[in-house]
Amino acid sequence: MSPTKTETRRQFLKTTGLAALAAVSLPAILRAQSAPAIVSGKNLNSRIRIGVIGCGARSSAASAYIGTGISEVVALADPNRDARRKWASKFLKGQPAREYSDFRELLQSDVDAVHIVTGDYWHVPAALLSARAGKNIYVEKPLGLSIEQCLACREISAEHKIVVQYGTQNRSTVYVRSGVELLLNGHIGEVKEIYVFCREGESGGSPTPVLPVPEGFDYNMWLGPAPEAPFCEDRVLGKASRKGIYHINDYAIGFIAGWGAHPYDQLQWWLDEMNIGMPTKVEATGRIPTEGLFNTVVDWDATITYPGLQPKVRFADNKTIKATLPKLDGFEPSDHGTLFVGEKGWLFFCRTGFQASSREILQLNKNPGPRRVINAGASHTANFLDAILGKNKVVSPLDSAIRSDICCHLADLAIRTGHSVGWDAKKNTVTNNADAVPLMKRAMRAPWNVLNPKYTA
Repeated sequence: MSPTKTETRRQFLKTTGLAALAAVSLPAILRAQSAPAIVSGKNLNSRIRIGVIGCGARSSAASAYIGTGISEVVALADPNRDARRKWASKFLKGQPAREYSDFRELLQSDVDAVHIVTGDYWHVPAALLSARAGKNIYVEKPLGLSIEQCLACREISAEHKIVVQYGTQNRSTVYVRSGVELLLNGHIGEVKEIYVFCREGESGGSPTPVLPVPEGFDYNMWLGPAPEAPFCEDRVLGKASRKGIYHINDYAIGFIAGWGAHPYDQLQWWLDEMNIGMPTKVEATGRIPTEGLFNTVVDWDATITYPGLQPKVRFADNKTIKATLPKLDGFEPSDHGTLFVGEKGWLFFCRTGFQASSREILQLNKNPGPRRVINAGASHTANFLDAILGKNKVVSPLDSAIRSDICCHLADLAIRTGHSVGWDAKKNTVTNNADAVPLMKRAMRAPWNVLNPKYTA
C-alpha cells in the first residue's frame, strides 16, 4: 500500500481499531502493575484535593481535575491576585477555593496533591518543597533551570513516598504510545536515523518602559529565585509565546527545553525501554540574541551520541532541521515531533498526528507485539490521579524527566560555550569542557536555594 499521510485522531482511531480504547481512561488491557495508593490521611473514597501552583495561561490544564468525581481543586497559589481570581471565575464558577500569594502557605494546608504550572525557574524549588510537605506532584515541563536543579530532583525519588507526574502529556496520546510500541516490536527494523525537532525560540523583547507593579501583584514572590529586575511588559506579562518567562535566561533556557522537552521525551521513552543510558557527547551550534530582552537560544542544531546506539540523534529547531531531514515518500513534517528511520520503514509521531512508511505499519497498532508500555489512557491528569489511587503507574516518571531534561541542557551548554560537551553518567557531571562545568549551576536568590547538596555534588 502507499505510504500514509498524517492522520487525524478520528481517522487514526478508526483505521487502527483503537476508538474503544481512547474512550476510557484505564483500558482493561495493558494496565501497569498497580503502585501503592498515596493519599496521606484520607479515605480513598473521598476526593483527592488539588492545589494549583501557578494560575497563568498554561494552568488551564489543571481544570481537568474538576468534575471527575474523584478530585477537586481546593486551593490556588499565584503572586498575581488577578490571575488567581480569573482562574477561579473561569473554572471553579463559584466553588470555594483558598487563595495564596505564597505557595508555601498552600503546602501547609490539607491538599493531597499539587499541580505546578509556574515559570520554568520555579519548577524545581516548588517541587522539592512540595515533596518535603508530603504532597503528590504534577510538575510541568521542562524540569530544571540548570543541570544542578535536575540532579537535585533525585531527592524526591530517594526520600519521599509520593507520586510524581512530569508534564510531558504527549505520552498520554495514542499516537506517541503506539509509535513507541511499534518501535519496540521491531516493525521498522533496526533504527538507523533519529531526528528530534520543535518550534524555534524568539528574539527581541524590550526592558522598557519600566512599569509600576500592579496592585495585588507580589513581584518579589514572582521573581523568587531569579535576580532582581525591573517590572516591564515583556518580562512579566507578555502575550502567547512572547512571554519573558520562556525566553529570558534568568527564567528559562528557551524553547530548546521549553518546547524541546516534548519531542525529546518521546525519544527518551524509547531510550528508557531500550535500556540506553545517558549520552556521552553533545555537539551543537545555535544562535543566542545579542540585542533585546530575550537572550535564550533561538535556533539550534545538535548531534547527540549515545553509547550502544548506532545512529547519532539529530536535535534541532523545526526550521534548521529541514536541511537535514531525509526525503521520505509521504512524510509531512509538523512543527514538532520525533522521526525514526529504520532498515524496513520509518515512523514519525507527535501530539497531533502519526505517520509511517506504510498503512500496514499503522494497522499493526491493534497487535503491535509483546512489548508494551504504560497505557495512560487519553488524559495525563487522569493518569496522575489513577497513580495516586494505586490504579496505575505514572506514564511520565521523574527519573526519565531528569534524563531528558539534562540532554536539553547539554545542548544549550555546547552552544553557549562554543564547544562540544561530554557527560559522565557515573559522576553526573559535564566532561571535556571546563567552561561548561560552572554553567551546570545557577545562582538562586535567598531563601529559594532549597537544593540538597547530597544530590547535586
